[in-house]
Amino acid sequence: MSTSVLDIPVRKITGAEASLAEFKGKVLLVVNVASKCGLTPQYEGLEALYKQYRDKGLVIAGFPANDFKEQEPGTNEEIQSFCTLNYGVDFPMFDKITVVGDHKHPLYAALVAAQPKAVSVSEVPWREKLKGYGITPNPEPELLWNFEKFLVSRSGEVVERFAPDTTPDSPALVAAIERELAKP
Repeated sequence: MSTSVLDIPVRKITGAEASLAEFKGKVLLVVNVASKCGLTPQYEGLEALYKQYRDKGLVIAGFPANDFKEQEPGTNEEIQSFCTLNYGVDFPMFDKITVVGDHKHPLYAALVAAQPKAVSVSEVPWREKLKGYGITPNPEPELLWNFEKFLVSRSGEVVERFAPDTTPDSPALVAAIERELAKP
């Protein structure tokens, strides 16, 4: 049997060794985040989502990554300060990692393997938007950009993946979270 995403070693943004197993029994939304991206304002929506649903069992796990146009150049300390000061982020943040390519963190390798295709809720899929900006998107199943979202069930199963432009208040994302929260 393969290792659950909950058991893969990670580090908190403070550098402390950890794993997502501390959230077993909770519904997780794992998001690769960046501070200098056009999608960075999603931090505000993610924090609002966390505040709304954390007492029902939702945990948002933010993983900073500098893989897309170097939009997360800061140190862990700078990232944590930015998130707290600008967006009041209180959800758990983790060590800056690589989420694409040959040096991809094992957590992201497992997430992508479990859900190789992201759900796009936009009229124009994010892949096409990137092309419109003159950016050649990564081939599937690689992540397309910052703020891609993976929904993980209470038991650690990766149940859905949402494209970067799926906002935290998107009806499709909220419905998926509520479905998972309703399960024992």
